[in-house]
Amino acid sequence: MTTRSPVLELRGITKTFGTFTAVHGIDLTIAEGEFFTIVGPSGSGKTTMLRMLAGLESPSAGDILLRGQRVNDLPANKRPTCMVFQSLALFPHRTVGQNIEFPLKIRDVPAAERKARALQLMAQLRLPESYYGKNVTKCSGGERQRVALARALAYNPDILFFDEPLSAIDYKLRKTLEKELKDIHRETGKTFVYITHSLEEAMVMSDRIGVMRLGHMVQVGTPNEIYTAPNSKFVSEFIGDVNIMPVRLNGGRLVSDELGAEFLPPAVPTGFSNGHLVVRPESLRVLDRRDEAENVLTGTLYNEYALGSRIQYQVRVGERVFIAERLRQQALTGRLDTEVLVGWNARDSILVSD
Repeated sequence: MTTRSPVLELRGITKTFGTFTAVHGIDLTIAEGEFFTIVGPSGSGKTTMLRMLAGLESPSAGDILLRGQRVNDLPANKRPTCMVFQSLALFPHRTVGQNIEFPLKIRDVPAAERKARALQLMAQLRLPESYYGKNVTKCSGGERQRVALARALAYNPDILFFDEPLSAIDYKLRKTLEKELKDIHRETGKTFVYITHSLEEAMVMSDRIGVMRLGHMVQVGTPNEIYTAPNSKFVSEFIGDVNIMPVRLNGGRLVSDELGAEFLPPAVPTGFSNGHLVVRPESLRVLDRRDEAENVLTGTLYNEYALGSRIQYQVRVGERVFIAERLRQQALTGRLDTEVLVGWNARDSILVSD
């Protein structure tokens, strides 16, 4: 894979509001043409971070470099970037075509050239040509989303910033737009920097994900790295369903005092003495025999949930509820409230710190 050059670099970026620090000394490099998503719970600092990157806020300390040039004090309208807001910020009394052409009009692009560019973008974003003269308020939520993206692309920016643009859209349409955004990213080759609280959006679309917590960027990696190798309890719990148990290392075994059980550990991080053992639901299996897994627990099958091709099971072990999965073809039948074995192999688990 060809190494892409950096387009955006953050060096020790900090943002304070009075005595409150919203973003703490973040270092980050985003590559040319990358789809980079910042995720985190409410109050994690992700929106403040995006506003600094887009030029809507100035950092209190540190530097933002765009293609190697410091842009801390360069206003948003002077940067080769564009923001797609959650509210979309379309002009309600203008047509689809007029909304898309607006950035070209303020640059004095001739009318015929503006229309040609608008129609080109509409075709790329699967908006019918007949919508060119349609009032934008007559469009559906998904269509307005496409109009906002077309308008952003009309600027021909180097970087597009997205502030939770799909959060107000229904589930089915959101899934469609996730795939379309990823396709558009691939087709245009633009750098996308995306903010969301939705793990699912981040996992589907991103080349890399940055996880924020309390103003800190706590882990950066590919979706697979974030999911399979979280570096903390917080990240492991934030990125999807998880079974997580407090454990301590004792003589090469992991001891769960809560469960009164010992487990064969995965690779043990240097210096690890206690922390949490993480097992994803797809790695925790409902067993027929104890010898089917290296680590086994006995519990009670409490409930089940159909998730398309998978069935997810809740299994109570003492006071703790575990989540296990099976393919639909291997679904259990008629066993609720009965005793079951659940287990996993050591290599399919992860040890993390607090």
